Amino acid sequence: MNKAPEQQARDSIDKKLEQAGWLVQNYREINLGASSGIAVREHPTDSGPADYILYVNRKPVGVIEAKKDQAILLIHESQTTRYAHSKIKWRKDSEPLPFLFEATGQVIQFTDLRDPAPRAREVFHFFKPETLQQWHSQSNTLRHRLVNNIPELPTAGLRDCQISAITGLEKSLAENRPRSLIHMATGAGKTFTAISSVYRLLKYGEAKRILFLVDTRNLGKQAQQEFHGYKPEGKETFFHENHIVQRLASNTIDSAAEVCICTIQRMYSILSGQEIDDSAEDLSLHETRQNNQQAKFVQYNPAIPVESFDFIIVDECHRSIYNLWKQVLDYFDAFLIGLTATPDKRTYGFFKENVVAQYSYEDSVLDGVNVGYDVYEIETQISKAGAELKAKEWVDHRDKLSRKKSWQQTEEDTSYTGKELDRSVVNPSQIRQVIRAMKQAVETNIFPNRKEVPKTLIFAKTDSHADDIIKEVRETYGQSNEFCKKVTYNAKDPDAVLNDFRIDHYPRIAVTVDMIATGTDVKPLEILLFMRDVRSKGYYEQMKGRGVRSLGFDDLRKVSASATSDKDRFVLIDAVGVEKTLKTETRPLEKNPSLSLKDLLQGVAMGHRDEDSLQSLANRLTRLTKQLDKKQLTEIEKTSGKPVQQLAKDLLKAIDPDTITQQALKTAQEQGIARTEDALTDQERQTAKDQLVQKACEPFDQPKLREKIESARRDRYQIIDHINTDQVLFTGYSQQAQDNAKKLIQTFTDFIEQHKDEIEALSFFYDQPYQRRQLTFDMIEELHEALAKPPLLLTTEKLWNAYARVQETVDQKNRKKVKGQNQQRQLTDIIALVRFATGQGSQEEQELKPFAEQVDARFKQWIFRHNAQRKTAFSSEQTEWLRLIKDHIAASCCVERDDFDFSPFVDKGGLHKVFHLFGKELDTIMNEMNQELVA
Repeated sequence: MNKAPEQQARDSIDKKLEQAGWLVQNYREINLGASSGIAVREHPTDSGPADYILYVNRKPVGVIEAKKDQAILLIHESQTTRYAHSKIKWRKDSEPLPFLFEATGQVIQFTDLRDPAPRAREVFHFFKPETLQQWHSQSNTLRHRLVNNIPELPTAGLRDCQISAITGLEKSLAENRPRSLIHMATGAGKTFTAISSVYRLLKYGEAKRILFLVDTRNLGKQAQQEFHGYKPEGKETFFHENHIVQRLASNTIDSAAEVCICTIQRMYSILSGQEIDDSAEDLSLHETRQNNQQAKFVQYNPAIPVESFDFIIVDECHRSIYNLWKQVLDYFDAFLIGLTATPDKRTYGFFKENVVAQYSYEDSVLDGVNVGYDVYEIETQISKAGAELKAKEWVDHRDKLSRKKSWQQTEEDTSYTGKELDRSVVNPSQIRQVIRAMKQAVETNIFPNRKEVPKTLIFAKTDSHADDIIKEVRETYGQSNEFCKKVTYNAKDPDAVLNDFRIDHYPRIAVTVDMIATGTDVKPLEILLFMRDVRSKGYYEQMKGRGVRSLGFDDLRKVSASATSDKDRFVLIDAVGVEKTLKTETRPLEKNPSLSLKDLLQGVAMGHRDEDSLQSLANRLTRLTKQLDKKQLTEIEKTSGKPVQQLAKDLLKAIDPDTITQQALKTAQEQGIARTEDALTDQERQTAKDQLVQKACEPFDQPKLREKIESARRDRYQIIDHINTDQVLFTGYSQQAQDNAKKLIQTFTDFIEQHKDEIEALSFFYDQPYQRRQLTFDMIEELHEALAKPPLLLTTEKLWNAYARVQETVDQKNRKKVKGQNQQRQLTDIIALVRFATGQGSQEEQELKPFAEQVDARFKQWIFRHNAQRKTAFSSEQTEWLRLIKDHIAASCCVERDDFDFSPFVDKGGLHKVFHLFGKELDTIMNEMNQELVA
């Protein structure tokens, strides 16, 4: 304690050097053969003694300039550089020492003089001698290779947004920017982009190892699958066949691994030395509330040195990664690359506003990479206003733990709000009405032409809520167990169910709480039903992102056989007002927030072992012993092996100074070390505390115990309200969907006006007289292709749906109407849409109805007029052929003689038969029908 500040700093530096594997010696006692890495104090040079000269295998490679704490290291860089260029006695070569450090007892910064434009960077710890030896033996540095060795990107097989992201990232890395942010919309291929970059950094940048960081095990599994499925352009082998990819499920990194996939929770466990249960990796950081006392502090781990990774790709690690977990990222001397679809201010700040690529969801929809969405609202009386149960009503009471029901009377009047639904009170009618309303809306309005239910994902509040929803779905749809399944971490084999949901016919509907809320790809998804509210803006955007993936017709039809086109949209069905609730960018990290018991339990499992958290949890458990009945306490004790009161006592003892002292003395005695209480070192006390904390927290690693405690804390029983029946107050597209539909229709009408002189199919409707022209199927196809290209992406189905969406509004004003919503669209329906948009056609055609219906109506008028003008009406056989010709025109715009060589005409005799029936009149009749039925 009486040492000078400079000496205190040097003591700390010595200790860190020794931790990194350096042998520290004084110059007068130098012995370069004692170790492969020697740090020599007060080493003389021709410009004065250097604080430390670093030797590796007897060769000087670096210099350390040591300063007292609070010193500003930047102003001492020139001094370090001077020593690096100085002559050292006995050294033959005159090259400057490449590795420069400035250090206090707290801060270390490092410069590699061989880098292009050498620049100092702060590092968490000194590098190992083996690392400096490897770097010194290389002909150039990583940063040099990033500038000079990365070839131009081959763009084959890459989207424009992916090309922009990879080239932007490589430019940023070449400029030695330590942090780079890639903002790419969900569905735009962030992971594919990242793997493409990883491949190039390994091959051309000669990176040693890259860390791919996620925040849940599920996302880690998915990333591993994508690495295994990646085949570099022009290569015959997959990525993992040439590069070892390790997904960390333990605290050991394979020395041969070039890519490590790991959760932030697991990496913290590795660096902190605190073991965690696998379940801690299941819950996204989005869902765990924390306070400032739970900040993650890591310590140097020689087995995982700071130079272990050259690059760290942070894949959608949300919120706390840039705050409480920040030291996990700061530990490694690596370039940080962020991937996100939902950045907020905190994300931009952490990555120093270095956004190397920005590709928004709106951009992705315009490019056809993702699909847009509509919001369809379902509002019921009880979800809006709640209900009341009178005292003495006989209802089921369901045990939350065992799920067993008992038929009991309510003790008092019970009022509940919509927010309390599915927590303390379950109203089966409310769930039933929402599911019925969804079923009806999908069948009659949203996807009226589908024979099977489109792939649907339902977000539930809790696991229990998910179970209740599944029962109602199966009953409402009259389907088997395979039809609707749960995909949560508590479900049986959720990965297998998720895979089936993604690629097979069944299940058609999946219910989840949080497992598929972020990052997980299910491309065939076309409906998201929200039966839970979400307050976090970022989390909500992530949840919506599950439906945005575009999918081609053939791939969609593999799981939804009655689909008639590419996936061109998804529908968000809002049954809880989630679109209208106030969203925040992040949940604020209050100084002293009142964390829920659930968050405290989950936090301890994830490694939140600060004194405040442990004391808070102990106090809550003590309170529980007074609130729970004997049966509940016994069930918890069976799971934990200890009474609840003992669990609390163990937590308090772990942070009690006297208990810590006794544990430290006991450990010293067991090691044969004589210690008195006063002689105990801070390190010995800390080690004893860590041991006590570890042991006290072990029971909470069990997800089953956490669930039992949390379930017991809540009301033990849920009331099943079967008395108050619910009713639907409103179903329909939201105002947002209405506005989007109007915007889409306006885009269509603007396109017609702008291109009426360029596209033949459009000029047909504007040039007079119609009779001089003939509309062909090729002209219709040309129009379809022009509309379907980005940025319009307008299909006949999408336009028809847009007109249908605004139908209610126009119906109220007795204007144009939309018919044929339940029919399968034909290519020629674009004719009806053009007529409707431009106001052309007969008075009857001011109602939007399928082109086939318009042709049918015109055919009736035409044949009636012809029969009236002819001496004899068309025979029944002639009329049958005329109807066949009419149907052909409805599907193909016109009929020609060559068409009679194909079905259905050829099945009835073809051209020979029709010429026999109509003779010389055939061509005249065909021309008339082509003109009058279409024009």
